[in-house]
Amino acid sequence: MAATRGTMMLARAGIAFTLHPYDYDPGAERIGMAAAEALGLNPSFVLKTLMVEVDGRPACCVIPSGGSLSMKRVAAAFHGRQAAMMPPPKAEKLTGYHVGGISPFGSRRAVPVAIEVASVTAPKVWINAGQRGLLLGLDPSDALRVLAAVAAPLLA
Repeated sequence: MAATRGTMMLARAGIAFTLHPYDYDPGAERIGMAAAEALGLNPSFVLKTLMVEVDGRPACCVIPSGGSLSMKRVAAAFHGRQAAMMPPPKAEKLTGYHVGGISPFGSRRAVPVAIEVASVTAPKVWINAGQRGLLLGLDPSDALRVLAAVAAPLLA
């Protein structure tokens, strides 16, 4: 398995993580849920990475794969007034990752990150490693620290 910018970022920071490859299904309606099922993981702890814009500025939200964002809560988490999903082509250009493989780690351009507050109490979470079909497992407190992220209520 080739290293990704995300795994290299974590390794440089001395963060312990495990890699979990799975068969990526590009036709899956909910990629994070498909990944959780493929790996036999609780979907509450398999987190998806969503790129958003808050008052026109890029940001990143990390939430459980079965959840939906509340744009009102996203705006509040980043001290903004309005939030919207970032169009996929813009998200790919900004992060350097393809949709279905976007990771909050090792993004081409660093942006503010918020992680769903309910997820940070788990002993371990799984997040995209920066490649379709590859998750990494780590302690959520390590994710918060290395990303300088905030824990905030983000779910609808």
